[in-house]
Amino acid sequence: MSSERNEADQGPDIPASSGGSQDEENEEAEENVLKEELSDQPAELSDEAITLPNQKVTATLSSPLSVVERPSSADGSLSIPDDTPSLQSPSKIVSARISPSPSISTRAVSPAFLNAHSRNSSVTSRLIPKADDSENPQPPWEIVKWTKLRQITGHAFSEVARRKFGRPTSIAISTSITLGTSKGLILVFDYNQNLKSIIGLGTKAVESGAVTSISISADHSTVAGGHKSGTIFTWEFAKPAKPFLEISPIDRRKNHEVDGHVHDVEILHVGFLGSRHTALVSADGKGMAFSHLATRGMGSIGRTVKTTRILGRYPETTPNPAKQRKPSAVLAFSPLPLGNVTHLTDTSGLVAMLTPYLLVIVSTTPIAQTQYKTPRPKEVAAHSALTAALAWFPSVKLKKPNSETSETNSRVKLVYCWSNILTVLEVVEVEPSSSSGQEGPPNLQFRPRSRWKAQEAIVAVQWISRSVLAVLTITQQLAILEDSSLRVTNSSDLIQKHIYHVDLFSQHMKVIVEQLDEEDTSMHGVVADAFYMSFRAYKGRLFLLGFNDLYFGTLSNWADRLLALIDADNFIGAIELATAYYTGQADKSSVGLPEDDDLRHEMVREKLLEMMSASLRYTFGKKGDVQEQQTENDQLEDLATACISACVSVDNMDFLFDETYSNFQNGHAQGIFIETLESFILEEDIKVLPPTVIKDLVFHYTNKNWDKRLEELIYHLDPRTMDLDQITTLCKRNNLYDALIYVWNQALDDYITLLNDLLGIFERQESNGSYADPSLRAKQLATASKIFPYLSYILTGRIYPTGKDVDEEKGTIAKAEVYAFFFSSSGNTLPNSNRSNSRQPKADTDIPFPNLRRILDFDASSFLSMLNEAFEDSFLNGSHDHFIKTTLASLTEAQKCGLSVNRQWIVNILLEVMTPPKYEAEDTVYLHMFIARNLPKYPQFILLPGYMLYRVLTGLCQYPSEDIAEDCQLSAEYLLSIYQPPDLQSLVPMISKARFYRVLRSIYRSERQYARLLETCFQEGYANGNLVFECIAECLRPSTGLTERQSDDVRAVITNNAFQLVERDVDQAASTINMYAADLHEVMLQSLNDDSEETRKYQYLKMILETPEGDEDKNKIPQQSPNLHFIETYVRLLCEYDPSHVTEYVEHLKQGDLRLEEVLPALEESGVVDAAVILIAREGRIRDAINRLSQHLQTLEGVLVGLLDGVMESPDLANTAEAAHDLVNSIQKFARIGVWLCQGQTRSAEHKSRPRKSTQHQANGDLTEDETLWLDLIYIVVTVNKNVSERLQAEDFDTDETRGLRSDKLNGTLDITKLITDLRTIVQEAFTALLAATSTPRATNPRRTDVSFLKILRAFLTRASLSSPSLSNLRSVLSAIFSAYSYEESLLTLSNRLLDKDLFLHVREADSLRRRGWRPRGQVCEGCGRRVWGPGTGVYVWDAWQKGNEKDEAEKCERQRDLKTDPNEDKSVRNGKGKIIEEQARSPATNNQHLRGTEMTGQTTQIPDNIPPDTDKDGAGPLVIFSCRHIFHRSCLEKMKGEGAAQKDPVTDSEAEFVCLLCAT
Repeated sequence: MSSERNEADQGPDIPASSGGSQDEENEEAEENVLKEELSDQPAELSDEAITLPNQKVTATLSSPLSVVERPSSADGSLSIPDDTPSLQSPSKIVSARISPSPSISTRAVSPAFLNAHSRNSSVTSRLIPKADDSENPQPPWEIVKWTKLRQITGHAFSEVARRKFGRPTSIAISTSITLGTSKGLILVFDYNQNLKSIIGLGTKAVESGAVTSISISADHSTVAGGHKSGTIFTWEFAKPAKPFLEISPIDRRKNHEVDGHVHDVEILHVGFLGSRHTALVSADGKGMAFSHLATRGMGSIGRTVKTTRILGRYPETTPNPAKQRKPSAVLAFSPLPLGNVTHLTDTSGLVAMLTPYLLVIVSTTPIAQTQYKTPRPKEVAAHSALTAALAWFPSVKLKKPNSETSETNSRVKLVYCWSNILTVLEVVEVEPSSSSGQEGPPNLQFRPRSRWKAQEAIVAVQWISRSVLAVLTITQQLAILEDSSLRVTNSSDLIQKHIYHVDLFSQHMKVIVEQLDEEDTSMHGVVADAFYMSFRAYKGRLFLLGFNDLYFGTLSNWADRLLALIDADNFIGAIELATAYYTGQADKSSVGLPEDDDLRHEMVREKLLEMMSASLRYTFGKKGDVQEQQTENDQLEDLATACISACVSVDNMDFLFDETYSNFQNGHAQGIFIETLESFILEEDIKVLPPTVIKDLVFHYTNKNWDKRLEELIYHLDPRTMDLDQITTLCKRNNLYDALIYVWNQALDDYITLLNDLLGIFERQESNGSYADPSLRAKQLATASKIFPYLSYILTGRIYPTGKDVDEEKGTIAKAEVYAFFFSSSGNTLPNSNRSNSRQPKADTDIPFPNLRRILDFDASSFLSMLNEAFEDSFLNGSHDHFIKTTLASLTEAQKCGLSVNRQWIVNILLEVMTPPKYEAEDTVYLHMFIARNLPKYPQFILLPGYMLYRVLTGLCQYPSEDIAEDCQLSAEYLLSIYQPPDLQSLVPMISKARFYRVLRSIYRSERQYARLLETCFQEGYANGNLVFECIAECLRPSTGLTERQSDDVRAVITNNAFQLVERDVDQAASTINMYAADLHEVMLQSLNDDSEETRKYQYLKMILETPEGDEDKNKIPQQSPNLHFIETYVRLLCEYDPSHVTEYVEHLKQGDLRLEEVLPALEESGVVDAAVILIAREGRIRDAINRLSQHLQTLEGVLVGLLDGVMESPDLANTAEAAHDLVNSIQKFARIGVWLCQGQTRSAEHKSRPRKSTQHQANGDLTEDETLWLDLIYIVVTVNKNVSERLQAEDFDTDETRGLRSDKLNGTLDITKLITDLRTIVQEAFTALLAATSTPRATNPRRTDVSFLKILRAFLTRASLSSPSLSNLRSVLSAIFSAYSYEESLLTLSNRLLDKDLFLHVREADSLRRRGWRPRGQVCEGCGRRVWGPGTGVYVWDAWQKGNEKDEAEKCERQRDLKTDPNEDKSVRNGKGKIIEEQARSPATNNQHLRGTEMTGQTTQIPDNIPPDTDKDGAGPLVIFSCRHIFHRSCLEKMKGEGAAQKDPVTDSEAEFVCLLCAT
């Protein structure tokens, strides 16, 4: 199809005429807007959103702000702005001078049915910004300028029109505006809003119900309408009296072979295919879609329509309840329109359809065929609102080929939405293979390109242009998206437009919504109303069908938005926005600006400059001087920022300084401009300033003492454009030498002149001497000191002071000049042009290297430090011919001299110059450090004789001050790493005097003088940290290989410095000595004999006697005790510093590790009774331990009773209560220790031959010693409990006078009930332990225990009766005892029940496994090889088995007969209890057979086969099978080699089991 055809079919285009912003009060002018904007011109589709006449914006800016002026002539020429300043306000000037930009510009737009589109997924973008969101303020312009079509509204929405035509139900836009109505009519309006025709009056269309869908053909000649009854009519605009086509619904009950819509099913979608007005597609309310193709004929009667089903299924005539289909619907529907270029899709008749489940794209030509389908995206939220929308954009001609694909035409695009997920799909043509050689339908690929997620469901989408999408959401919010970024550029609320919408799908989809499948989480919970029939786009405009109005709207373009800012008096914002348009940082496509930078710059550049010019004239023309006004100063700063940014963007520095700066200067606001300019200079957006601006800049910053900021600005400017005389004078006057150096280096490539000037400053200060002002002198010397960082930068190839790398060739020449300046003999290297102006050295010119001497006199250390850094540069390595591109003839003599300088040359000259008496040790020591550090780094470049190196080393050892001692030692280490003196030992005294301990250690280590090495570490003091411990480890490590004498010397050094070693770090000293010299522990401890060192002694012993295990908080386990004295001393110190740890420590000691008499006083004194008891018991003195324990329990009892007696008088009840609880806990702890002692004695009694009687307690009757211990423990525990409990329950402790006080004071602090309960618990625990001891059987005699509970209880009651006349006092004690008995009984009963159940299960399982038996591995005897079972064994086996059974039966009968005939037989035997007699009555053969059938160990099983031994002469008989599954004849096992297969039980001397001879198991 040709392009001429497209131009003819597209209809009128929209010129860039104005009218959209006319005065809305003028109704007549407002009604003519549509005619002006939709005038009859050929449409042209392009890749740009806006095309202005002659590629120029129809706007001229002459007022204070950017203004858009209407063309002054028919040819679109623009008026010239007036240069005179205007003193009117911005808004008045805009009204007088600026016409608004055309409300509808000549954008390249799509044909009809084009919809909005987005590109990249943008989940985070705000679809609808809130009006009160301060971070997203609403712009002053209208996003879309809406105009109500008043005449059409009057014709179609008035009460008279509603009665006559019905209410509008759908809209279609082309060269005319058509409305479908509820009475089946179609109203056609032109762009003058005149009603041109009423289609359908007097025809069947009126009887077919409301028009539910409407569409216009591509040639604008025909309109199609779908009706509620299922009928489709097409009408020619030129012949509206009768329909062009009528497509009636069918009756499937009469004819199943014909396709078509069903009766009374409304047509929801209808559209034309391609350019033909006889080819249509449609979809109905039951989810079915059809294509209709009418044949040519004479009139409507002669035409036939062929209908083909392309989607959906017909309703079932007889529904099957067992197999119900999910209802479906065509939620969105659109055929692909034609573009302005021919495309392969033109002949395919593509139709896109969205159902609740799928997107389906069908080609209708030549046959209906599915081209693409895809399910709903997974990103759609479960049970969200069910909405769908789609729109095509056809292929159009591009102004420029695509930069990525080089295509001259755009690709066909489809945007489709499910709920809030929007996807853009591209249609790509695939070239057919050359081998096929056949022409067929085009091969198309559908590629999803991008996806975007909105915040709410989308109900309609339209393409405004190829790059802009309009999206309507379920809450009637309009969002504008850019196709290139899928970013929401603008949004607005259309809720006030009352957009027409209707519920079309909820009733049909009711089953899915109400009977939701829980497994299908992708289904929706609600079906939204349809909006597609009310939201249309045509030629870049949006049309809205409301319930009572009809609107059309146009996106505001860039000129409109600038004008809106001007109207709001925001001229600075207008400049900033225009700058953003110019640079492309703001929205482009959605505001009518091209993507191409050149075209966009051409459109915006001049207007931006005019806006700035007008704004500056207005700002500085309304008042003469605004400098003193703070508010206006802020505005001026913003204006300066906006203008500077704009001029930088458009690269127009002339306008910036000639006009912008001039206006600020005339308004006495140049300071504001200059300060604003600073950030642009630092960011290097501006590198060149005019001389006048530089002068003002220096003056302004120096007046404010911003010298550093000023120098920083100069560093970022191009010095080649400066007036050197001016900048030199300014910098010297203001002491800005950093900036001056930068300018001279970069502008003149002069690196020497300022060196001489800086040295001259120092010399002048020295010549003035004491007459100079101290503050001025300090300032001048600080300025002169800049020479050292300057030299460091230059000699390492960097620009001073910015630090950027300099050009390699330029940097090489600069280095050569500097080196020649200092290291040439004459030093006369100043440029010829500057020698007369520079101060020459005052020294005699015959002295060699004068400049070097000058800087050494200034600061030798700083100069040598700078040289140390310069030595790292490769310039000093050698030849530089390959660095210099110019010829040698072009170089000066100084430069040639500098190129020959190397490291050796520099060192030689320095050694020659820095000699006494001119330079003393304070200066030469820095030279020695310089040489010592660089000689090891560059041995191939620096060579010095040995005497010179010896002099350097000597100079380092004779440093003049302690401040540089460490640096000198480090330098000596560097030097000795490469220099080996002939007699190193002779230098040791000098090095030792210099206190170079690291050097000494290195010497001693190399000479294996370990004693002196360690002594050096001690001499170094605490500065070396823990190095002394590492040295001890190194010396005494076995791998070091010390001789006995060397080892003794090292130990002697340690002995002499023992206290210093411990003083450094006690823990590390102990661990180190313990590991390498454990015999010196005594020496180390003797050094700590002073009483003030007891803490260190404790830490030392703790380190060697206890090693941490795991975390530091965990228990510590002692090592093997090396010495009784150490352990005893440690226990005594432990009692003093950590009493709580004593018990834990002594528990791990072995018997004999310490002497009790040595530590017992300390234990008693510190109150660590538990540890004392343990130690007494460990020596076997259990009786003494119990006595000591009892004594301590009585002491605790007395303390607790005394505390309770005085509780009411205590001033601190909380502490008293805490002390009482602590005492009860102590009683419990010591009672448990007593239980532990008694249990240990009971266990030890098991190994004695007979129990011993207690000699101490003869009154206890026959109690043994361990029983007596239990009695004493029980008695003291019960006594303590009784006495304390009686005091707590005493009447005087609970009197009326104290009850109130006690309730107030005691209940909150002292819990009496808990104390009594805890005491009773102690008694119960003691008796429980006693019960456990009495129930534990002896190993030698399980029927007997050594401790009898009843004996102990009897003795306890006897003793208690002696001390307590009445047993009523022991009632609580007895109750605790019986509670213990009852508790133990219940536990034992429960345990026995569980054990019985568990045993039964295991026995049952074992019996089941035993009965299962083992299956032999083979069928032959492993001994003789004869078959023993299975097929082929022989009949003799069966016969022998039968005989054996008969014999067993006979023996059984005989035994029963004997039992019946014997009247004197024991009843126990008759009742089955005479098992032994019965077994003895059996025959020997039976007994043997029974024995063989038992399993002894679980490893073998003997299987009798009831065959008598004599039944088979060849060895047949009983069989034996083992766990290894080998099988033998028993006789074979007995006859096989060895000592026999059977083993004997040594006790019963009977056969116990057989052993497999093959496996030995």
